[in-house]
Amino acid sequence: MSAPSPADDHRASAAVFAERVRGAGDWDAPTPVPAWQARDVVRHLVEWFPGFLAGGSDRRLPEVTSVDDDPVAAWEQHTAGVQAILDDPDAANENFAHPHLPAMPLTEAISQFYVADVFMHTWDLARSTGQEDRLDEDRCRAMLEGMEPMDEMLRSSGQYGPRIPVAEDATWCDRLMGFIGRDPSWRPR
Repeated sequence: MSAPSPADDHRASAAVFAERVRGAGDWDAPTPVPAWQARDVVRHLVEWFPGFLAGGSDRRLPEVTSVDDDPVAAWEQHTAGVQAILDDPDAANENFAHPHLPAMPLTEAISQFYVADVFMHTWDLARSTGQEDRLDEDRCRAMLEGMEPMDEMLRSSGQYGPRIPVAEDATWCDRLMGFIGRDPSWRPR
């Protein structure tokens, strides 16, 4: 089976995250990310990506509703803007040239950095708000196997906390969460 296109990958990952956003009942709930509340998971995705995109391309995302005012609307507007870029046939021929990364196709950059982040943060929001938090095991394994050789670089970037040890027979999801500094046994209060 071939890998999905970046547009289809985003559509699927963003849809699962959107389900968790719409299912969140307490936006002030703590999350597995220290000092973050549930709304901060949405805020993170909505706020970091526009600058990243602008730093390596001529593409810009439209302004969205404040996450503080309406996290659901903010997510829906943001993800629609990202999907519009990925659905644009011209995007596949555009280069992404960020000063801190090697040049690559724009759609690949969005998939590799942003869609992967959406996928992983789905666990954070789901766990925080008491929703279904299982992630696709095959994707978790592929991501973990791709990230492990870059352990030192990823950790020194400040984007991940210290690795949390997990049992040898842990699921791939738990292994991935432990790798990125999440305690797989974390539960909200």
